[in-house]
Amino acid sequence: MLRHFLSVLVLASMPFLLVACGQEQAEKSEVSKIGNTEIEEPRLITTTSALTDIMAELDLDLVGMPETSYDIPEKYKDLPTVGNAMDPDEEKIKTLKPTEVFSVTSLEEDLEEPFKAYGINTRFVNLQGIDQMFEAIEEIGADYNREEEAEKLVGKLKGEIKELVTSVEGKVKPKVLILFGVPGSYLVPTENSYVGDLVKKAGGQNVVEGADQPEYLASNTEYLHQSNPDIIIRLSHGLPEQVVEMFDEEFKTNDIWKHFNAVKNNRVYDLEEPVYGTTANLHVIEALEGLIEILHEEN
Repeated sequence: MLRHFLSVLVLASMPFLLVACGQEQAEKSEVSKIGNTEIEEPRLITTTSALTDIMAELDLDLVGMPETSYDIPEKYKDLPTVGNAMDPDEEKIKTLKPTEVFSVTSLEEDLEEPFKAYGINTRFVNLQGIDQMFEAIEEIGADYNREEEAEKLVGKLKGEIKELVTSVEGKVKPKVLILFGVPGSYLVPTENSYVGDLVKKAGGQNVVEGADQPEYLASNTEYLHQSNPDIIIRLSHGLPEQVVEMFDEEFKTNDIWKHFNAVKNNRVYDLEEPVYGTTANLHVIEALEGLIEILHEEN
């Protein structure tokens, strides 16, 4: 009799359980907004590490991710890779049948046509600065029913950044020259680049200022010497050891560098990815803390 009663009770409660589960699933449903069409169970691919980390924080599933030597979120460790950020494998991406592929606006000029040729729906996300990253996180959260996760993430980062910015208010702003190196050459990031944004928030003054400046300028050592920076920051991208060797050789063989006050005073620092990347990323707090220590070590 007891067994019969329990069986009846379970069967009677099943509709309510199914309704509850259905409501919970609907609340957490992942919906991709492509044009005016909503697609259930989106198949998403990221092509940069910064975007991959953001997706993990928003608790979004992926079907593909970029090749990288950096740590990846645990939930994505067994995913297929689709090439590196600057040279993704469009054929492999196509075979994974994505509903949306995520890249960054700094690569849009190079990647838009190849992706279009393969019929790949691509979103180029603006990670040029910290505020742009926050806007992107909120936009992705809204499109994929992750508003709560996005709000929590952005709120946490904004609070921590505010504390760090406040900690350097009133301190002397050292003049900073940033050199961005890739194997064989280097550029000068302006205040409109991500690292330029970091330097500004950390209480430094970029020697290349101006709202109308592009993200990067070609190097002109005579002009840079005239700017007389207090600090030189050298960033390595791609092959860090090779880039540092390139910088060391440049500073050794080009006589002009020894006349820089930053070199005379031993205020030259080498910083590497992934903390100091080419685009804004979730390492922003660690990056700001490191720059504040460098820029204000004597204050």
